[in-house]
Amino acid sequence: MVGAGGGPRVLLRHLREVMAKAESSQSRLDQVTHLIAQNMVAEVCSIYLIQPGDELELSATEGLKPSAVHKTRLKVGTGLVGDIAVHARPLNLFDAQAHPNYAYRPETGEEVYKSLMGVPILRSGRVVGVLVVQNRTMRHYSDEEIETLETIAMVVAELAAAADMIDFDESAKGGEGEVQPHYIEGVVLSDGVALGHAVLHEPRVHVTRLIAEDDDVEAERLEKAVYELRSSIDRMLSTSDLSHAGEHREVLQAYRMFANDRGWLKRMLEAIKTGLTAEAAVERVQNETHARMMRQTDPYLRDQLHDLDDLANRLLRHLTGVELSSASGDLPDDAIIIARNMGPADLLDYDKDRLRGLVLEEGSANAHVAIVARALGIAAVGRAQGVLERIEDGEAVIVDGDTGELYLRPSQDIVEAYSEKARFRARRQAQYKAIRHDPAVTLDGVRVELNINAGLMVDLPHLPESGADGIGLFRTELQFMIASKLPSLTDQIELYSDVLAAAESKPVVFRTLDIGGDKVLPYMQQSEEENPALGWRAIRIALDRPALLRHQLRALLTAGKNQDLRLMFPMVAEVAEYEQARALVDKELARLEKFGRPRPRSVVVGTMLEVPALFWQFETLLPKVDFISIGSNDLMQFLYASDRGNPRVADRYGLFSPGALTFLRQVVIACKKHDVPLSLCGEMAGNPLEAMALLGLGLRQISMSPAAIGPVKMMVRSLDVGHLAGFMEKLYSRADASVHDELRAYADGQGIAI
Repeated sequence: MVGAGGGPRVLLRHLREVMAKAESSQSRLDQVTHLIAQNMVAEVCSIYLIQPGDELELSATEGLKPSAVHKTRLKVGTGLVGDIAVHARPLNLFDAQAHPNYAYRPETGEEVYKSLMGVPILRSGRVVGVLVVQNRTMRHYSDEEIETLETIAMVVAELAAAADMIDFDESAKGGEGEVQPHYIEGVVLSDGVALGHAVLHEPRVHVTRLIAEDDDVEAERLEKAVYELRSSIDRMLSTSDLSHAGEHREVLQAYRMFANDRGWLKRMLEAIKTGLTAEAAVERVQNETHARMMRQTDPYLRDQLHDLDDLANRLLRHLTGVELSSASGDLPDDAIIIARNMGPADLLDYDKDRLRGLVLEEGSANAHVAIVARALGIAAVGRAQGVLERIEDGEAVIVDGDTGELYLRPSQDIVEAYSEKARFRARRQAQYKAIRHDPAVTLDGVRVELNINAGLMVDLPHLPESGADGIGLFRTELQFMIASKLPSLTDQIELYSDVLAAAESKPVVFRTLDIGGDKVLPYMQQSEEENPALGWRAIRIALDRPALLRHQLRALLTAGKNQDLRLMFPMVAEVAEYEQARALVDKELARLEKFGRPRPRSVVVGTMLEVPALFWQFETLLPKVDFISIGSNDLMQFLYASDRGNPRVADRYGLFSPGALTFLRQVVIACKKHDVPLSLCGEMAGNPLEAMALLGLGLRQISMSPAAIGPVKMMVRSLDVGHLAGFMEKLYSRADASVHDELRAYADGQGIAI
């Protein structure tokens, strides 16, 4: 319990007095541990701070042996302290020594202490240390005490940062005055090539006033700032410039939804009640949200973090009156924005006529800011690790959005090479545009259907722009993932109707909800799973919660009235699952009939092939389905027991492995035997060389990102697919790990546009 020291407010007041003292940083840190231990009736209070090499150093303690200070170190992830740091979450242990992660350090003398409570010390969304209290008795700390310690950890973070006691590993940085060229490999967010000069975004406001004098005043300041924030977003949405420039309003609508979330405001008001200022309350909620969402393995959920960070930083600007974004300053004519991350609204603040490229230390292709970057037509690269440490404002930068490469302070020969590449790319883009409305037909007269993958209305303009034949995969779960609550039947009907209308007469394949596992909806409770990709997800959730699937099917069938509707189920592992799902479709069709409501002109129902086990039931399955769509991303990882999210093995196995080619070839043969249409939607379809291999296997329908349509169509129109099929016959039995080089050499020898 919080003890005789006087409670959290008194403790915060004492901590403020300590921070104001003209003493050494170590002395102040020592006093902080003493005050916390006294106030929380703890026999030990220790502060561990991050140091180079991802190590946590015991930097101050009350209760452990003083000789261990600055000597005891734990790797992040090692011991209980390391566990708190790596997961960025509190630990509350009745018997700490019984925990499997307990790591004994004899030099500290901590073996006599049983109970432990620790919280991460967060700053700018990063774990910079761990704050721990311990007791000899087996004691369970209350939720109030955890919250108090989390509030105090904010003060410790500012104290340690001001004293320069936090030291991340910056060994990768160059020496003083470094002006050498540097190369960074990231991931593609938006294709294109940009040569320009760096503009550091710097959106974050640094909060220095942490402890409140009057809670009511701070709550009033916060509510006023939130109102101003919401009004500014409404003004942004109302400007005609957005539609004129081609940005997608749906992205900003989702952004506005976050700003109006009552739970967000409630959490910040609760933080003020603990004694924090409005600014500190915003920062605390932001840090906690950032740390929690960075643990998400699903990239789409993690990408929501950028919008939330952006909102919090904008709210801090409203509270402080400080404008730190470079968007308000003078920009060079060839600006390349460099940031750790940002939300879509932040990118829209910049002068679009001067904007050439975007580089993020974080981010992925599904991030809202990446969607806006693609709408603006600027090259963008994400996951450019260490870029902020290596670049200064105004330095030359080359962004290769086609390959995910980044060149800082490039040499003259690199500049010349990329200048030529930019000119060549402009010529290629003109060629893609010239064949946009031409069919994808091979030299030997085989028609290939090229479709796009989509998931939101913002993707629909790409359908006519790319010249695609239709939408081979519409991910319906994205609507659910950006919503703060379960979309209503009306919301779903409206979206599906709009999609079908925008597609005009072109086919759209709607995939039912692929949620669960690591795609946890914010309003859906789900227990942690050790292997979420193999867990309770997709069709498994749908069949266990049939009302959820029937609700969605009802919306789809209503939206598809008097039209051709195509549906498919994800993650089906056995025929029985498909039959159960198909039966729900039939029930909803019968319901429409019963109430005399219009129904689709036709309903075509298929399944994805993602789980290899389903292939061994094809003889039973294929007579029951209208089509099969290969989900190559999941299929490859399940086929090879290779986690595609693990960089050590993600690229180890793929389509060019003879085993994968042979498996897919057997799928093609089985579907042809039963005259069942077969398609493939996945990343491999968008790479011209991999797409060529898929056509050689016998596939004639593939679905990819809109930007890939042009390059793949050009490949198709330069290919003799019959000759390729004959060449590939000798590859299936090869013992090599990959036949990539053989296929590449074939393409070069045949003059195929790869």
